[in-house]
Amino acid sequence: MSDTANATRIQTTAQPAAQNVAILDGPLIDCDIHNELPNLDTLHPYLPAHWVDYVTHSAFAAPDVNDYPRGSPLSARADFIPVGEDEIGTRPGSSLRHIQEQVLDPWRVETGILNCTYWVQSVHDEYLAAALATALNTWQVEHWLEGDPRLRASIVVPSQNPMAAAAEIDRWGAHPGFVQVLLPVRAQALYGNRRYDPIFEAAARHELVIGIHAGGASGLPPSPVGWPATYIEEVAGIAQIFQSQVINLIAEGVFDRFPTLRVTLIESGFTWLPSLMWRIDKEWKGLRSDTPWVKRLPSAYMLDHLRITTQPLDAPTDPRQFAQIIQQLDSEELLLFATDYPHARFATPDAAFPVDLPHTLAHKIRYANAQAWYRL
Repeated sequence: MSDTANATRIQTTAQPAAQNVAILDGPLIDCDIHNELPNLDTLHPYLPAHWVDYVTHSAFAAPDVNDYPRGSPLSARADFIPVGEDEIGTRPGSSLRHIQEQVLDPWRVETGILNCTYWVQSVHDEYLAAALATALNTWQVEHWLEGDPRLRASIVVPSQNPMAAAAEIDRWGAHPGFVQVLLPVRAQALYGNRRYDPIFEAAARHELVIGIHAGGASGLPPSPVGWPATYIEEVAGIAQIFQSQVINLIAEGVFDRFPTLRVTLIESGFTWLPSLMWRIDKEWKGLRSDTPWVKRLPSAYMLDHLRITTQPLDAPTDPRQFAQIIQQLDSEELLLFATDYPHARFATPDAAFPVDLPHTLAHKIRYANAQAWYRL
């Protein structure tokens, strides 16, 4: 089938943004809501006494890796920044009430998945990192999951110590509120490395998704080859690291060792995936003797084991070009809707997608794909 025919099969007539309602019409699952820790003191009730004493009297501030610099326009939509007299200085996303009022209620979200990017992976003391992870996950249960039945959450783990991370997954794996294990895309090593197998084994055993999220441990460059000079390079180039992780997961046989493992790429963009599929399939055909454990085309692993959130949307606004990209993905099951709250990705709900979509595809992206993937 030609590209034009493919595009026509998916495309509907382009509509102005204000009429772009297909993606919003019906039940919605939001796969990326950020619940922010207000401050380190919030965790004191959940930490052992000696760690409270340590963080109180030492120079430890927090594993704030500044993925979204506070002054950056991307850090939060202006209308999501708390302005009440008792809220000055409060972080966007740190209030359950705000998340209810600003995303769950207006979007009519049936299920919202929380991703708390409090990267304990940047803490050099692995014992403190493990204690912070346990405290943070306990706080997520008490403050968020028990506060609204629409919410699900991601387990924060000290992935610099995979055995401790696996223990944290075992601690919460049976809790119905947790559906995912959260890892930063910037890590000490590529995730195909066998050092991380305890994490993947525990996630697979508890039937949890692995969520690989943009950002990560401070001190690690936000590109495959070093430090950029500007923030725009970091934001625009984040897909490079995601591609490196995807290639490595396949080439080192993670999905062969853990055939039921599911991985969601969060804030990665998705328009780069078709070209990566084409290239790695081509190279694998000539170099397959290098990885005899990889039994299928690499693109087949991607289609079976990967899903990708929609924000930040890196797609063209031309409906014909957008339709071609969706067709090139070779699957209508790959995309999971996300608002990326409270980050400034779009000004109004009707701008979440640049084109109107066929009803069946829109329903899959906004709801059915995530429902099946996260087994909601």
